[in-house]
Amino acid sequence: MSVIRVDTETLTLSFEQDVIDCIIGRSGPCPADEKREGDGHTPLGIWPVRAVLFRPGRSAPPPQVKLPWRWIGTQDGWSDDPSAPCYNRPVRLPHPFSAETLIRDDPLYDIIVILGHNDSPPVAGKGSAIFFHICYKGKATEGCVAIDRAEMDTLLPKLQPGDIMEIV
Repeated sequence: MSVIRVDTETLTLSFEQDVIDCIIGRSGPCPADEKREGDGHTPLGIWPVRAVLFRPGRSAPPPQVKLPWRWIGTQDGWSDDPSAPCYNRPVRLPHPFSAETLIRDDPLYDIIVILGHNDSPPVAGKGSAIFFHICYKGKATEGCVAIDRAEMDTLLPKLQPGDIMEIV
């Protein structure tokens, strides 16, 4: 097991010997038990690295990828409605409850590493879609951790099942 360590004060991500710049939520970090849906905070804690999603035509799994992965398409979304029975889970669009669309005009979700925040089991309102993804124009995220595409391309083949992200 390896640890991806995110330092929310220095806005750096460390993995093995690499230390790179990262971006977090627009509202900064917060203790995981204080995380609320839509608050823009990045939850502090230790989150399992679950899987990777790739957008066809904009990304592809490297030959060395060890994490489980799948392609995303126009019908892929992520439930962000605390009243939905599938809250903080992948869903098919259109969906009867609010859900984030995973295919975007910007490159943020060209590669999505799913983190195990509030997923075992999900607690309604405690935050959804906390991902590790690509940053865009230096903009803060809605609560995720993001890095430059080139850095993600270098880091992704090194990740494996059992790895964790520690956000401090």
